[in-house]
Amino acid sequence: MTKVAGIDWAPVNIPFERRMQTLAVIHFFAGFILMPIFCAIIPIYILFYTSYWWTVLVYALWFYYDKDTSRKGSRPKDWMRHARIWKHFANYFPITLVKTAELSPEKNYIMGSHPHGILSIAVFANTCTEGTNFSKTFPGIKPSLLTLVGQFWFPFRREYTMIHGAVESSRESLEWLLETPGKGRAIAIVLGGAEEVLDAHHDCFDLNLSSRRGFVKYALRYGADLVPMYNFGENSVYQQVQNPRGSKLRRFQTYFKKMMGFSPPIFQGRGIFNYTFGLLPFRSPICTVVGAPIHVDKVDKPTEEQINELHIKYCDALTKLFDDHKTKYGVPEDATLKIY
Repeated sequence: MTKVAGIDWAPVNIPFERRMQTLAVIHFFAGFILMPIFCAIIPIYILFYTSYWWTVLVYALWFYYDKDTSRKGSRPKDWMRHARIWKHFANYFPITLVKTAELSPEKNYIMGSHPHGILSIAVFANTCTEGTNFSKTFPGIKPSLLTLVGQFWFPFRREYTMIHGAVESSRESLEWLLETPGKGRAIAIVLGGAEEVLDAHHDCFDLNLSSRRGFVKYALRYGADLVPMYNFGENSVYQQVQNPRGSKLRRFQTYFKKMMGFSPPIFQGRGIFNYTFGLLPFRSPICTVVGAPIHVDKVDKPTEEQINELHIKYCDALTKLFDDHKTKYGVPEDATLKIY
């Protein structure tokens, strides 16, 4: 590593494997951050400035015809899920998946993923790819990841998202997954949502979970067991500008989130050719520990008392999972999980 003008530059002689890992992360970042921008601009250019305007109209018809697919299981493809690039992607950090209990393929599950982090990198690698060998770790379990509805608004980008098995985060989508015949579904939800992005700091273990009870209600209605997951290290792959609760920056970010539906974190990572600044995540280990399933009996019309009782049970199980494993993954023994 060479330091010039205060910038740590990547060496020229880097092993081929590490170059492939960096390329895989660039692919991820481009696909999920930059691709929506281009997919919004290019059709407009084609429509108004080329003789191929008709292709945009054809796609618009397809978009309308296919509009419900993202809330009906999407269109996952095994060849994409098993693509070699996702092994490189997981090995970049690296991301590892730890099982603490078996998941029976005769049950359906709602898996809560914590914390959100800046880009929810671990839950994507674990549930949308085989980068961490999810299918071998949990044989017979078919994972799906609920993600923002806006991910499916962009032309062509929606197809890219759906072939990874990501589905729309909506009531209709969750009901379809739980009602469709068959067992062994594991529906992953990043429960903290956009608000939790603002707490993505290396030494922060705050979760936005107290008011998140919808997943508990659906677990009761359909008899789906709840499974807590904690991604140790998720908050360390980027550095976010300090924005403590009550600060002017935090108040602005919260207001922006209320108006626009997403939080605007101010963060930095590394670059392609340097380790000092950029938008790529740092090479920092992430370990996803999957807790034991919480048995849930089916209740057609769950009461508020039943929902609150199961929510408390889930939070207690998540806290215990965090406390039992935190020291193994660099978290101080006196650190506590705070649920807001």
